[in-house]
Amino acid sequence: MTMKNEKTQKLTARYDIIQVSYKYAMGIDHRQWDLYETCFTDQCEFDFSSFSGNPPTTLTAKQWRTNVESLNGNFDATAHQMTNHVISKLKKSSATCITELRAQHWFSHETMSNLGHTGEVNWCDLGGHYTNDLVREGKTWKIARCALNVRWRLGNEAIFEMARGRNTAQ
Repeated sequence: MTMKNEKTQKLTARYDIIQVSYKYAMGIDHRQWDLYETCFTDQCEFDFSSFSGNPPTTLTAKQWRTNVESLNGNFDATAHQMTNHVISKLKKSSATCITELRAQHWFSHETMSNLGHTGEVNWCDLGGHYTNDLVREGKTWKIARCALNVRWRLGNEAIFEMARGRNTAQ
């Protein structure tokens, strides 16, 4: 392989890896759950302990999608902004990508009223970063380990419990 081809392949891999984080965010925010599910290997480790306090767990992509859909899908809107991607340990079929995150979660005032929380703050923002270990499956990069590190929170964290219970509250 020539030096130019190798450089092109690395640039293409970097682009494709960054696109996975964008698909991750778009899948949640646009409620495109099939797209979201494609971001992960069939068996994936998830470490969201900085958010939930729960230990890391290994789930199928489908199980994780169901978990995320049952929480984030109950908000009136979400906005996950992924920036400042730093890719390290890039090999032919594996890499690590650290991505800064700002995740906004929102209910309308009407929804808050319907949930019995009239006048309360209707949003919560989380900030931090993901450390994702990715593997290449064929021509596609997928997340094999996803770790969220929440460094700051603003707003009303109680809306997460409201979202979890929203299906039964309606």
